[in-house]
Amino acid sequence: MVKFASSLSKESCVDVEGIVSVPKTPIKGTTQQVEVQVRKFYCVSKALPTLPFNLEDASRSEFEIKKKLQAGEQVVGVNQDTRLNNRFLDLRTPDNQETFQISSQVKSVFSQFLLREEFCWIDTPKLIAGSSEGGSAVFKLDYNGQPACLAQSPQLHKQMSICAGFGRVFVMGPVFRAEKSDTTRHICEFTGLDVEMEIKEHYSEVMDIVDHLFVAIFDHLNKECQKALDTIREKFPFEPLKYLRKTLRLTFQEGVQMLKVAGVEVDPLGDLSIESERKLGQLVLEKYDTVFYILHHYPLAIRPFYTMPCYDDTAYSNSFDVFIRGEEIISGSQRIHIPELLAARAEARGIDVKTMSTYIDSFRYGAFPHGGFGAGLERVVMLFCGFNF
Repeated sequence: MVKFASSLSKESCVDVEGIVSVPKTPIKGTTQQVEVQVRKFYCVSKALPTLPFNLEDASRSEFEIKKKLQAGEQVVGVNQDTRLNNRFLDLRTPDNQETFQISSQVKSVFSQFLLREEFCWIDTPKLIAGSSEGGSAVFKLDYNGQPACLAQSPQLHKQMSICAGFGRVFVMGPVFRAEKSDTTRHICEFTGLDVEMEIKEHYSEVMDIVDHLFVAIFDHLNKECQKALDTIREKFPFEPLKYLRKTLRLTFQEGVQMLKVAGVEVDPLGDLSIESERKLGQLVLEKYDTVFYILHHYPLAIRPFYTMPCYDDTAYSNSFDVFIRGEEIISGSQRIHIPELLAARAEARGIDVKTMSTYIDSFRYGAFPHGGFGAGLERVVMLFCGFNF
């Protein structure tokens, strides 16, 4: 039996039958701290004798590789192209396995929290007639002789569900952006975590949900997923996420003032650059001891067409972004529920309102004030785990 087992190639699938025991002396170098007195051994599926790469090599951190090289030891790493060309094998490494477990837990807490808050889980179309966000970053296609595109967001259908009387809804599903940008802030397909809800008095009610929801997610990950986080940290060292029990909220003007005091000049009615956002994240950490915060009351000109202007100052809007470690993870706002204003705002942005007539018409038969937000699952996991790509 030993001879047969030793003849099998690495990564072969086997069934082992035996007696499990815990040794008196802890075992080093294994994930399971037990011994098996093998009685029967079966090969279920034999792997090819030569693998594209060894999992041990793919599991090493850059720090470990650098340390071994400095010590004069021979060590092998695996480059990204080789990993991606053999992604099915790359996903067997412990850090990748645990990253997907973290992602799974985020989705679980996201859905369970919102269901407890009386949100309805809905699914929205991914093939639509026109842009859902404005602009040109859409994947266009022919739909039985008619022009169509992949949905950039469930935004329009989320709002229409509020008009249909659902009150509170959320969506988890694929989102498509035809953005030709090679950065960690852009991705052509990702999993959207989207929420929409009626507003009773003020758009801060939406920020309240963001606050409670994401604190619940972070608490769960820190409490229930420590083993997974430790495994990821072995390969990608990161500082635990600092966040407050009640999430910090700053107005856009306050953020601009903090940057100005730090010597960073920004347009008070323009968008923040990536560098400005990261600098503000650093300033917030130093002043408030948190890397998770909300920035709200954004200038209207830089927000999507469906964003509600502020009632007392139309240069600004009832909108917000949420940041982790100086990177934006959530964008949200109160939406325009007045059809005439909505159509005017869309036309001003160069959007053909004919392609979204059903959406605009849904507000003509009674529509409550409402708002919502959207987050990218992959970016939430990336920033919680401090991946620095």
